[in-house]
Amino acid sequence: MIIRAVYGPAAASVKRDPPASVAPGRLCFADPRYRCNTPFGSKALRPRSVAMSHGAYLLRVRQVPFCVAGMICLLLVTPAAAQSLPAYAPINPIAQSRSGVYFQPYREPRLGHLSLDVRLDYGSAIEYNLPSSRPSYLLDAEILRLEVAAARDLNQQFFLFGTIGVGGAYAGFLDGFLNWYHGLLGLKLPERTSRPDNSFAYQMALNNGLTVARSPSDLFLNDLRLGAGYRPTPWYQGVVTLTLPTSTAPDGYGRGTISLSALNTFHTRLSSRFTFEGALGLGWTPTHGDLSPYQETVFASLASGLRFRFWGRQSLFATVFYHSPYYHGTTLPALDRRELSLDFGWLLATKGGSEWRIGMTEDLEPSGPAIDIIFRLGGSF
Repeated sequence: MIIRAVYGPAAASVKRDPPASVAPGRLCFADPRYRCNTPFGSKALRPRSVAMSHGAYLLRVRQVPFCVAGMICLLLVTPAAAQSLPAYAPINPIAQSRSGVYFQPYREPRLGHLSLDVRLDYGSAIEYNLPSSRPSYLLDAEILRLEVAAARDLNQQFFLFGTIGVGGAYAGFLDGFLNWYHGLLGLKLPERTSRPDNSFAYQMALNNGLTVARSPSDLFLNDLRLGAGYRPTPWYQGVVTLTLPTSTAPDGYGRGTISLSALNTFHTRLSSRFTFEGALGLGWTPTHGDLSPYQETVFASLASGLRFRFWGRQSLFATVFYHSPYYHGTTLPALDRRELSLDFGWLLATKGGSEWRIGMTEDLEPSGPAIDIIFRLGGSF
């Protein structure tokens, strides 16, 4: 069986059945510029999500028992002062437009002080699910997210916080670098080479006749997040959050509706150098938009992270984040499967209490709604 289903440049549209002749900018299964003649199921190109990276080759994590085991260890270790990990939230638009669940680290009490956290994430995604012309899904984009989070303690136990941010979706500029980077490691990603460099596509055709092509956008406002936290002990923190549909993005990026989440974080210092955090999250988002028949409404997450202070005020961190499926019944792995990501990097704490960080996020599984690679910068003040 030969795959001839490919995509041209994206343009925003929603149709129930594509016409016989496809106009430029819509789903295109015959344009010779983008035609793929690779046999379906061959080693060169498989019909799966290609949120795949060198991390996926080196580490294929199929289950997360260490999350549960790590939480059990909390009962065996004496709590200590806080030294948290960075927050992490999915950036893939398929995920971000559905769930408000994310990893919320433990927040140390700072009475009388307004805490600020600035986060800049820039990611490259290539998800290539083309088992046939229908159903099919293609995401080839670079995604930006810039957020500012503010928090203030009411007392030693209760605090309030909010997060506002902007985002963007682009054809981008990283494809050449990533092809060189993967080549340097001896890795081959045929799904990248089957697409033109630095081009944009965010399109799907589903079995119910729905055809969707999402648009790129230079800059848009993201959904506003408001929350309240309860910190009864130095080793446990509970948070309830509400996101409001304030996004000004084109369809496919914002949720378009509210979402509620309950996030539980367990924090302990294993030694003078190692700090562990585990988390369990639950969330609810009502269905919304043209993908409503396929959308999940209840979500769960697990996270397990470790921070290692290796020299002076410098630390390394790594967090494994699991999220339950966002969609169901599409038969496309990039939509129906779970997310499993590894967030890792370097932290520098200053004498004044601020912290700077540089990190990356990699997809740990070769299919699912994560993202190939994310570059992260941030600071806490």
